[in-house]
Amino acid sequence: MADTQQADAVDEQAGGQPAPGRTDKRAERRTARLAKEIAAFAASHGGSADGQLAHIARGSVRIALVGADGQWGNLVAGTQDVARAAAERAGVTLHDDFDGDLAAKVRTGPYEWSRMAGIQVGGPANP
Repeated sequence: MADTQQADAVDEQAGGQPAPGRTDKRAERRTARLAKEIAAFAASHGGSADGQLAHIARGSVRIALVGADGQWGNLVAGTQDVARAAAERAGVTLHDDFDGDLAAKVRTGPYEWSRMAGIQVGGPANP
């Protein structure tokens, strides 16, 4: 039986899965780095932020952030668990949806308005 368990462990590692201890350390480093970036965003935009997590692709979760001053930005995490842990560690209030209440906090400036208008009206033609 021990031979079977050992063979299963070897098969899992040969299939591209890192050893459990290594995965935990890598996830912890990613979580710490993202938490630091989120906290820096919040600090530079009014001292706090709200966020929302959304799956965007295989191995990618978007962390949409809205600062207390209405400025917004996005970060990308590899997993939902890493994204959630980083946001919680940084003290961000997470919302289930980017609904009216959260969207109402977003403040757009001339750059965003010119980009939106430039794409639709009188902007450069798409190739």
